[in-house]
Amino acid sequence: MPEEVFTQLSWFRRERVAQARVMVVGCGALGNEVLKNLVLFGVQHLTVVDFDHVEAPNLSRSILFTHEDADEHARKTDAVARSIRRINPSAEVVTLFGDVAYDVGLGWFRSVDVVIGCVDNRWARYCINRQCMRAGVPWVDGGIDGLEGTARVFIPGQNCYACNLGPEGLREMHRRLSCTNTIRINEAAGRVPTTPVIASVIGAVQAQEAMKLIHKEQLEQGELTSLCGKMFCYEGQHLTTRTVNFRAWDDDCPVHTRWTPVEQVPLTNRHTVSEAMDILRTRLQNDNIRISLTRDCFVDCLVHRTDNSRIEVMTPKHKISGGKQIDNGQQRIAEDYYVNEFYEIDGSFPYPELTLARLGIPSQDVLPVHTDTEDHYVELIG
Repeated sequence: MPEEVFTQLSWFRRERVAQARVMVVGCGALGNEVLKNLVLFGVQHLTVVDFDHVEAPNLSRSILFTHEDADEHARKTDAVARSIRRINPSAEVVTLFGDVAYDVGLGWFRSVDVVIGCVDNRWARYCINRQCMRAGVPWVDGGIDGLEGTARVFIPGQNCYACNLGPEGLREMHRRLSCTNTIRINEAAGRVPTTPVIASVIGAVQAQEAMKLIHKEQLEQGELTSLCGKMFCYEGQHLTTRTVNFRAWDDDCPVHTRWTPVEQVPLTNRHTVSEAMDILRTRLQNDNIRISLTRDCFVDCLVHRTDNSRIEVMTPKHKISGGKQIDNGQQRIAEDYYVNEFYEIDGSFPYPELTLARLGIPSQDVLPVHTDTEDHYVELIG
């Protein structure tokens, strides 16, 4: 048991590990290894995030998935939660099935001590970094491809993923290819996208770095050394490793804005806009309330550029992708349309009966709320 074995390590604090709260974003091969290691270390409180389902190709490199999971096309979050509880029945696992960019409220990040990113694209990393900087929470990044892998640590005030992105990285950031699609493309070409060995190596380094961040005092005293400001690189084909400097912090970077102080309000994303505005007016004692939609704007309709005809969509903008809108199973091409967008909600918003969820606001999110004299950050905690 962890309490019997790891206490022999001079720096290990059993109670601190048991009380620590860790979020793992991405439950593929890398996430499987990270979660397995955390549970074996004795971490009791885990939040897992993913928007994908288990498929047969995942089984060759994902220890927490079963053939039953693949046959049932189970959510990856549910599958890893079941396996974690088999390893440790007392573990508390919160599952968030969705996209970290749009479906995971900032309050979830504020509720944990460390975030571990096991994602496969720059946009997802950027979103994790943005939320962690706003919440003041450190995070550990990992990436694998073939027999190569990297691990990095980002701590608010010291190192920022966004600041490390160059012009090319920013251009490619929005290009997203899921693990499932990557697997299919590589298998069709007769290649294996990654192996269980490389996932084990990088996942182990990520879990180890997370343990250091949990042991904050030992880290600050120099008993442990973090990867913050460095990048660990592993190349398995010729068995080489190296650690390179990877630190960047630009004081003018807008991603660094710490959202503080945060006021918790008994409000949920199931409340309508009208109800939310009434609650906020009472709480902030001000009738002039404006809510900024910083995660994604809301689109009520597409307007034709020449004849002004309209297609009602009533959806967050990210759901209108590639210039196309899905409506009743039919694909409508929207190149000849522009979107009617709302970036802010106030008393004049024309759809007060819509819920906050319909606007794209996830559960436990933090909303920037403005009055005529002050700015506030309000966390939905209902």
